[in-house]
Amino acid sequence: MKRLIPQNIKNIYHLAQAILANFINGFPSRKIKIIGVTGTNGKTTTVQMITKILEESGAKIAVSSTINFKIKEKEWVNATKFTTLSSFQVQKFIARAVRANCEYLVLETSSHSLDQKRVWGIKYDTAAITNVTREHLDYHKTIEEYRQAKLKLFRNVKNAVVNLDMEKPEEFLNCEAEKKYGYTVRKQETVSKEQKKIQIMRAEDIELGIQNTSYKMQEAEFKINLPGLFNVENALAASCVGRVYGISLEVIKKALEKIQGVPGRMEKVPNNRGLEIIIDYAVTPDSLEKVYDLISQSKKNETKLISVFGSCGERDRGKRPMMGEIVSRFADYIILTNEDPYNEDPHQIINEVASGVKNKIKNENFWITMDRREAIKKALQLARPGDIFVITGKGAEETMAIGEERIDWNDKKAILEELKKI
Repeated sequence: MKRLIPQNIKNIYHLAQAILANFINGFPSRKIKIIGVTGTNGKTTTVQMITKILEESGAKIAVSSTINFKIKEKEWVNATKFTTLSSFQVQKFIARAVRANCEYLVLETSSHSLDQKRVWGIKYDTAAITNVTREHLDYHKTIEEYRQAKLKLFRNVKNAVVNLDMEKPEEFLNCEAEKKYGYTVRKQETVSKEQKKIQIMRAEDIELGIQNTSYKMQEAEFKINLPGLFNVENALAASCVGRVYGISLEVIKKALEKIQGVPGRMEKVPNNRGLEIIIDYAVTPDSLEKVYDLISQSKKNETKLISVFGSCGERDRGKRPMMGEIVSRFADYIILTNEDPYNEDPHQIINEVASGVKNKIKNENFWITMDRREAIKKALQLARPGDIFVITGKGAEETMAIGEERIDWNDKKAILEELKKI
């Protein structure tokens, strides 16, 4: 029945709920500075980085992200599988943060919540965007509609932070914000008319490693304990937010250096078998390519790269073969498995991913194993000391969606359990 109701009609219902939720909670976002972070990839990591910077400055912080909630010292896992909760839950959380005398709330904001008006009434002080790449086209239909949904975050904000390396950054800079920051990892290029009006933070002398990354920004030397150029971009986005609020580069640098990792984002699993086991959320073609490209740069010729992944149900079907093709370019062994099928046929999902796999022979270096635990077990049996085992798609999630049921599941926990059995 739900699928028969047009989305624009559903959005009227969501808007009514949001209005009611604001009135019930007394429009709490007017009493706290809210920093909204959106984008296809990197939102969660950027949120964690912003949080660390604000905390290092001595501010009292609340956080609502895909992986966690936090109000000052109290922190708990987001087990809902939603980036941005319902309007009632969000408003209740904001009100709770206000009662705890938090000065800032860092709110990871999805395109769905923006399009559906679930975040109506939230007075965003700062809007930041990491990028826009292919995702959620099952819902938004076109990349342009997806982009337009994210642009809604930039309406009526005081401060805007935009990735200058993304496609059409000017669309996001063309807002009425008082302060506009742009960030880039590219060398000095021709600056557009719009970019001349903003403050630009540029990473230079970048040195990428599989364990950490160093770069220079405004003559200050930075070192983060996270790999990949994409994490330099995330750090720049967070740094821009810090500068918006007058936080010194010294404090920003100290905060970023303290971050030892983000759960489910290029997270390494400790083991005594000499394996490099990496968990990452990567659910889009763009994020998958970046993850595997980074890993392949440190891979030795004799090292085997073993991949376990799948694709989510009831999402953009067009990306599935693309994901299969990307992983088959990098991995020596592929094990396709279940992820979050929701109400879609899991076999059909996997077959669509498999249609993109190239240069692999089934049951020789390419397997389909519907049980995710069995897929992990297979990968660990294949792995030899020095090999790299990468599992993507779920990151730090605590549940798996099968039909209407939510079963307990965590990739790291399952890997550690299977390691003990071997």
